[in-house]
Amino acid sequence: MKPRKKSDLPVKTCPVCGRPFTWRKKWERDWENVRYCSERCRRTGRTKSVAR
Repeated sequence: MKPRKKSDLPVKTCPVCGRPFTWRKKWERDWENVRYCSERCRRTGRTKSVAR
């Protein structure tokens, strides 16, 4: 398999911090269910959400 450029990878926006994040190998099987860019945003997102 030929390596992909980072700019060719899928991107999502984190609903908590509003930052874009790209696909990671560890999310390969579960990319459809990934919502948050980090563990910190996942924990914060359940209690409150930053308005952006």
